Amino acid sequence: MNIRVVIVDDEPLARLAVKVRLARRGAFELVGEFGDGASAYEGIVALKPDLAFVDVEMPGKSGLDVLAALPPAQRPMAILLTAYDGFAVQAFELAALDYLLKPVDDERFDEALDRAQQAFPYRGQGRAAAPVTPALRSFSVRVGSRTVLVPVADVERIEADGDYATLHAKGKTWLVRERLHNLAMQLDPRQFHRVHRSSIVRLDMIAELSPLTNRDAMLRLRDGSVLRASRSYMPALAEALQHLNKTSDL
Repeated sequence: MNIRVVIVDDEPLARLAVKVRLARRGAFELVGEFGDGASAYEGIVALKPDLAFVDVEMPGKSGLDVLAALPPAQRPMAILLTAYDGFAVQAFELAALDYLLKPVDDERFDEALDRAQQAFPYRGQGRAAAPVTPALRSFSVRVGSRTVLVPVADVERIEADGDYATLHAKGKTWLVRERLHNLAMQLDPRQFHRVHRSSIVRLDMIAELSPLTNRDAMLRLRDGSVLRASRSYMPALAEALQHLNKTSDL
């Protein structure tokens, strides 16, 4: 069954960019597009799409206004699009699947679509649900003729290495025959977060975050490692760290 999609954005070129990318993925079917909040609200109510790409800021009724006005049972899964990074909290309050900063690169767009496909079977009563992550507890690593199981709880960060990934765990490194993109979809987002196209970090390993002028950030980990966090991943990372701090205070 295809995932039925609408696009809500007041910029025709932005809608076209989403349409072109969607056309590459056969699991998604575009059923409508809207250039303002009022028509978007009416269209979503009438079409009942599964997924909506929503521009956060539009003249008149904003994308967030449209989603907030819909009853939870009628609210589609949402992927928010914005040129600004100050809407992360509202995005997660509305159960948005992802939050993409414009201009959106292809990898982040595909990652958002992967989240939608993962969440789609678990939508309940028409309400957007958070992606359900498989219970990955350990990595199977080949070492010569042996298979070593590396507990996920021991992994501090993961770095891309072509079609492979390198696990960093308790001072050791392990090469896994899996692309970083695939690993990101299997890990619990409450514990691990992708911070760059080439790296995933365990959230509680982050000791310091220093913003840069281009909206990237430098992360200093508890083991002394320093990683760059890309601006595309910063809104979701900031929200995840805020949530982690709240839960640790309980």
